[in-house]
Amino acid sequence: MNNNITDVIFYTIEKAIKSYRKFAQKRIDQAKLDITIDQWLVLNCLSKNKNISQNKLAELIFKDVTSVTRIIDLLVKKEYVIRSFHSSDRRRFNLTITEKGDAIIRQASQIVNENRSTALENISAEEVKQADLILQKLIANCKKSQ
Repeated sequence: MNNNITDVIFYTIEKAIKSYRKFAQKRIDQAKLDITIDQWLVLNCLSKNKNISQNKLAELIFKDVTSVTRIIDLLVKKEYVIRSFHSSDRRRFNLTITEKGDAIIRQASQIVNENRSTALENISAEEVKQADLILQKLIANCKKSQ
């Protein structure tokens, strides 16, 4: 087995993820939207999961809870989200997306969909399916060894 880092599949996976994120953020910036990919992920998850806990939210977007807290703080500051105390659990907050937050979700979602289409250009549905299958096996192998 070759030990050159650029020959390791994990390097290629990481490079693909970073390339996509850089490309996607550039397109959002070009549209002059005041949001980052991570902020959009949080907003999008909140819009689809109204009463989600911060721990579950962090798990869904592959971030630690501290990072999610910082992202939420920025979303509140930008007036995309309102944070209020939970009625029965003082350790939790209710997060409500504002009209301004809904608008940015809609605008960014359109760009995200275009980004995904561009990134998947010249890749067949069968190739996507095969890549997903391989990655799911890789994930399962790692989880069973934890």
